Parts: sequence; structure tokens; C-alpha cells
Amino acid sequence: MAKKVAVIGAGVSGLISLKCCVDEGLEPTCFERTEDIGGVWRFKEKVEDGRASIYQSVVTNTSKEMSCFSDFPMPEDFPNFLHNSKLLEYFRIFAKKFDLLKYIQFQTTVLSVRKCPDFSSSGQWKVVTQSNGKEQSAVFDAVMVCTGHHFLPHIPLKSFPGIERFKGQYFHSRQYKHPDGFEGKRILVIGMGNSGSDIAVELSKNAAQVFISTRHGTWVMSRVSEDGYPWDSVFHTRFRSMLRNVLPRTVVKWMIEQQMNRWFNHENYGLEPQNKYIMKEPVLNDDVPSRLLCGAIKVKSTVKELTETSAIFEDGTVEENIDVIIFATGYSFSFPFLEDSLVKVENNMVSLYKYIFPAHLEKSTFACIGLIQPLGSIFPTAELQARWVTRVFKGLCHLPSERTMMMDIIKRNEKRIDLFGESQSQTLQTNYVDYLDELALEIGAKPDFCSLLFKDPKLAVRLFFGPCNSYQYRLAGPGQWEGARSAIFTQKQRILKPLKTRVLKDSSNFPVSFLLKILGLLAAVVAFFCQLQWS
Repeated sequence: MAKKVAVIGAGVSGLISLKCCVDEGLEPTCFERTEDIGGVWRFKEKVEDGRASIYQSVVTNTSKEMSCFSDFPMPEDFPNFLHNSKLLEYFRIFAKKFDLLKYIQFQTTVLSVRKCPDFSSSGQWKVVTQSNGKEQSAVFDAVMVCTGHHFLPHIPLKSFPGIERFKGQYFHSRQYKHPDGFEGKRILVIGMGNSGSDIAVELSKNAAQVFISTRHGTWVMSRVSEDGYPWDSVFHTRFRSMLRNVLPRTVVKWMIEQQMNRWFNHENYGLEPQNKYIMKEPVLNDDVPSRLLCGAIKVKSTVKELTETSAIFEDGTVEENIDVIIFATGYSFSFPFLEDSLVKVENNMVSLYKYIFPAHLEKSTFACIGLIQPLGSIFPTAELQARWVTRVFKGLCHLPSERTMMMDIIKRNEKRIDLFGESQSQTLQTNYVDYLDELALEIGAKPDFCSLLFKDPKLAVRLFFGPCNSYQYRLAGPGQWEGARSAIFTQKQRILKPLKTRVLKDSSNFPVSFLLKILGLLAAVVAFFCQLQWS
């Protein structure tokens, strides 16, 4: 008899959890409090309580080939970085392809999730929901929480003395939807993460002046990387990940600084991070340097105090006549339908084994999916989490002892602090490729490079030096997809397809840039020998 699984939330994590349940022969029921799928990626003009909210212009920071689900590539004509409406279209195609909508109960709020009285033997949960004003309860064999962590705004007003005197408008970035109504305003954006930077850039095109206050500074990257390819398809390779792991930390830190300053010198722009050697998530924004050069945005230090109309900064400077303050200060997360003893949130942190399982439960029948912030796409990450979780629920994979899990939680947190720092915004941060491989190893889906070197050396080279995409985890093991190898070798085609909208005449297959490199190398060799001869 198949196990009944409650999936809470029909966003990205909820959709992929549904598919993984079906793939493993489980019986899922998804509870979604709104009327549609998509979660944070479904734009709505009005902000809704308990639901993530985005602004109209949001575009993904990770590219389509690095973000798609492992056995379902995005259409090749989709742009590489997708507007939220385009990404939602992909989710709709995905849900239709795998017939997932029939498992979802829309406009149904989960009120509570509690252990059944016989939990120590059954591992079952009582889930109480509300729909159309009526409460219902049902018993499930397992629970997957897929509610995300972008719906409870963090506004530290106590850190801004004088805010109660400020006569202008102020609100959290969650409330921001579009630039209409901010024309000619003097605007202060507090916080320079991805949302704060996006909003500052968008407003700066019509505002009188935009200021952006950053406490620690930040690295800013372009979505466009080497030869015009998406940044993550170049950055996230196994080869580069290996180098970052095996090289001395001082060398890695130097490499990171060089790479981040390749586009522009952050010190010159007042953006260099206070602790530049911590691997904090960079800001992905192609317009920030340009808007700074134009003077449309000005970078400021931490706000020390606010008056009725002005902002006083820690460096002693003052900006007068501020009309609007936008707090892009991130989010806290909570689970109001859970008991604190199950998943306790302290200092915006939760104690979960590999960011998924509570370590203290007698039965491994509860998991959080997508409660993580990888230095890469969340979609393949949540998918591998769900693939592992459903196999644990089914009894095909087993968790270690509570003691082992707690030791792992402590060690992982120490490593996280060492790499990413102690900022509230970094509590869920983790390395991308390392974490994907770690999850894949649990289910036997990590590529076997030693074997591939002999059986399929071309594929082995591509896996090691090419983009570490989700298809790699469908080559072998449970859920093997026969199209995985082809998807790996054709991803360049899908990257370039939406860019080639102008027909060009056939050009030489021998690139001029490569010829110049060869000639440059020969010139260097000749110069070296000439120097030897003259000396």
C-alpha cells in the first residue's frame, strides 16, 4: 500500500516534490493556500499575507540550462535568463506534462501539522486544513514542507533611530511592485542584495536621485560571462569547484577577488565588501555600474539616524529631502503551522540534517524542501532534496543515528560561518556543486567518473569541465533518464538558440581570436629566445 504524503505549498519545491512522490509510487496531496501554482514566481499586483511577493520586472539570476529540472529541459527558444512570467510558463508546462495539478487542493490553508499519538511506531501526522471557512483533518504517513523563506519581511526598525519622526513614505521591498508613482522622488534604498539593487536601478531611471545604503558592501557580477555565456554555466563546473576546494584558502580568496574585480574595480565604486574574502552571495545586476557612473545611484554607508526629511550616515554625510525609504533588508522565516519542538527557528536559523530533516524524530517522515540558499539555482537543489526525501519515506534510503546527524549539523554550521560569515542573510548558504553531489550520493545518482573515463571519456570530460547541470544526475541510479546524455551535449545549442535571431553568413570555423592567441604565444617564445641570445 502506497504511503500518503502531505505536500505543503505548490511553488517550485512543491511541484517537484509532487513529481518525485509520484515517481516513487507514493500518494501525494498538495495543499496550496492561493488559487494557482508558482509560489514566489507568480506576480500579483497586490501583496498577500503569508505569500511571497515579487516586483513586476523580476528576472532570474540563474540561467535556464542551469535551472531546469533534470529530466525536463526548458524549450530551446526560451531566453537564457527568464522574466518571472516566462518561468511560470515553464512550471505550467512541467505540471501539465507530468499531470501534477490533480494532486493539488487550491485555496486550502494548512493550520497545523502534529504527530499522531502513536507516532513513535507509525510515524504518521495529523494535518488540519481550512478551505472555504471549513476545517478538515487527515492523517498522512509523511509530510514535505515546501513553503519557502521569502514571505515574512525583516524590517529592523530599531536599528534606525528617528524612523518614527520620518515624514516620508517607508516600506519593505516586498511591497514594491513597479516604478510608477516614484518619478522625481529622492529615494533611499537600505540593503544591497539582489532585490535592493534591482529596485534601485529600476527607480533610478525616473527618480530625481536614488541612494543605496550598504552596511558591508558587496560583489556585483554580470549575468554575462566569458564569450557571452551565462555566468553560472561558466562558474559552476566540477573543475572550478575542485580548485576552490583543494587550493589553499589564501589562493582561493585571491582568485575570488581577481574574478570579481575583472568587470570593474569595486573599491573605486565604494562597493568592495568589508570582508571581501567571505563567499557571500554576489549581486547579479548588469546595470549597477552604469547607473553609478551616470550618478543616478549613489552608494552610501550605514544609516546612523533619520530625521523628519533626511538621512544621516555613519561617515558623517547627510542626504536631505528624502521622500521614500525602501527597506531591502531580507526576510525571516517561520512555520506557524508547526510546533516549535519540531522545527525551531532561532536567530533565523533552523537545526536540520543537511537542511532537510529534523534529527530528533523517532521516524524519518518529515522534511523541509527548498529551505536553503545555494550559490546557484534553487530548482535542481530542491529537486535532489525531494528525490532523496521520497526514497527515505519509501524506506529505500536510511538516515544515520541522531548523534551522527547532530554532529553533521554542528560541523556544517561551523563550515558555513567560515565560508559565508554570520550575517542573517547567510544562514542558509551552501556551496552549490558540493551540495548537489552530496545529495546525489545519497540516492546513488552521482556520476561515476572513474567508470566513465573508460566507458565514455567524451562524456566524462564534459561532466568535469562543462557546466554542472541537473542532467548529470539522471545518467545513472534511480530515476535514470535516457535523454540525459543528449541533453548534456546539446545544451550549448539551447543556450545559443534564442540569441541567433539574425541570420549571418557562414563564417570561418577557425576563430580569429584563437589565431591571435597562437601568434601571441609564438611572439612570446621568439622574444624569449632573442633575449637569451642578446644576454
